[in-house]
Amino acid sequence: MKQLFNGQYPELVLFDLDGTLIDSVPDLAAAVDTMLVALEREPVGVEHVRHWVGNGAPMLVKRALTGEQEPDERALDEALFEQAFALFMDAYGNNAAHSSELYPGVIDCLEGLQSQGVRMGLVTNKPIRFTHPLLDEFGLSGFFDVVLGGDSLPVKKPDPGQLLHAMQELGVKPENTLMVGDSRNDIGAAKAAGCPVVAVPYGYNHGEPVEQSQPDLIVDQLDQLVC
Repeated sequence: MKQLFNGQYPELVLFDLDGTLIDSVPDLAAAVDTMLVALEREPVGVEHVRHWVGNGAPMLVKRALTGEQEPDERALDEALFEQAFALFMDAYGNNAAHSSELYPGVIDCLEGLQSQGVRMGLVTNKPIRFTHPLLDEFGLSGFFDVVLGGDSLPVKKPDPGQLLHAMQELGVKPENTLMVGDSRNDIGAAKAAGCPVVAVPYGYNHGEPVEQSQPDLIVDQLDQLVC
């Protein structure tokens, strides 16, 4: 990480959540399947949901309803979507941390950055109503000076708006900020915001190798950032 900042730590590191800090797909998949069964449809399971995560809850529901990575939103029945979305939000809200787990190296990374005086923020496309409880559940809340969910602003990643808002709130320039994520959404948002970006290869990137999106650096696990 320091090689991206002339041998120094950045002033601010912004983290994605799902697929970067927490493996949340088991609980997301369970909520999707609960929703589909309630609609008298076949459940889809973890592997499909793993490829559908990353663009926020509404898009996850649309993908589950259509079975398509890029659903035709104009052809989707609005009443069906609203019913499905409510079912999903209820199911996930009841079990958001049942089977989710922290990835290896996460705590060591956050503690290491904190010990160096690096400020940290969380920028996720997950609805904010689920974000804070997950952070609390896994003991992560105290690390972050700013937390933005997918519905905290009118835009979400890959739009750079969340990242720029976090930087502005903490008074840090893009060139002194690092984004850390697992997908093309994180990488695209960072590039558009003008800050370097590190990616992990183990997360959710719609079935694509994360190196295809050309992050500045790839690390196998996050504690490598503070070695």
